[in-house]
Amino acid sequence: MQQVRIHGPGDVRIDEIASPEPGPRDAVIGVRACGICGSDIGYVKLGGVAGPTPEPMPLGHELAGVVLRVGREVKGLAPGTRVTLNPMGGGNQIGNGAAQGGFTPELLVPNVAGGGVLFALPEDLPDDRAALAEPLGVGMQAVNRAGVQPGEKVVIFGAGPIGLMALATCHYRGIDDVVVVDHSATRLDIATRLGAKSTLRAGEGDLWARLAEEQGKGEWLGMPIMAGADAFIEATGAATVIPDIIAHAKEQARIAIVALHREPVPVDFLSVMAKGLSILGSIAYPKNYHDMIDMLRAVDLAPAITHRFGLDEFAAALAVAQDPNAGGKVLIEF
Repeated sequence: MQQVRIHGPGDVRIDEIASPEPGPRDAVIGVRACGICGSDIGYVKLGGVAGPTPEPMPLGHELAGVVLRVGREVKGLAPGTRVTLNPMGGGNQIGNGAAQGGFTPELLVPNVAGGGVLFALPEDLPDDRAALAEPLGVGMQAVNRAGVQPGEKVVIFGAGPIGLMALATCHYRGIDDVVVVDHSATRLDIATRLGAKSTLRAGEGDLWARLAEEQGKGEWLGMPIMAGADAFIEATGAATVIPDIIAHAKEQARIAIVALHREPVPVDFLSVMAKGLSILGSIAYPKNYHDMIDMLRAVDLAPAITHRFGLDEFAAALAVAQDPNAGGKVLIEF
């Protein structure tokens, strides 16, 4: 069968590999939909998770599928069960440096017997929406880490899939005063459809003056300051964003960083201290993976899916995913 694997920096191929068979505690699932993640794009550029690897590295971790075969110790997941995957569950790192990756018709999923890896899907949740569970979890965890509550004001920098998932989580939880900032008009249009109060294009005019118009001004040492937001979510990975937020945030504001910053970013800790700011890293998902499944049943996140390709079109799909102006989530469907 076919599988997408990285062979070196910028070298992605569709290879022929043997169909997998599960060990006693494993399962094999038939992949029905798998999204291209921003981390996948970084892995392709580097040639692996942090650089070239001795063996080709399989890609793909945002997926939904159906159980095909299970090992003898696996209970409660009969063949035919539709599932979504926690790629980090069971000590796995599927699509993130492991020997398994989801851009393939049949995926070996290790360590299923212990639970916390595969989650059965309700019949009313389509495969394409179910494949959003993993990126939704990343965006949801950023909202959790920022501690955002209804009635607060939020700014999300970056309307890529993770920023959009954070926005959707806020809207789902009744947090309605959310402004989304991005360079892409296409992505900002998606943000509007997913519930943003307003959107602002980066690079057009004085961003912080425009944010003050949208959400008012806060205070620092009794003086007005340009941002009235209670929380910021950084989902761009752009080096200038974090220092800019710190410079303009009001007292006691929280900053959740969910983007990948592969290079060090300078931080003005004097301002962090003087304003009492909270800087919170965010990675992976809420402890209860069912939180994402429940939300996907309640909220139609279809607007976030802008492109669909077959596996043999992976090169074209990757090119779209690499273009920040092209759209939102890119899915490979089987």
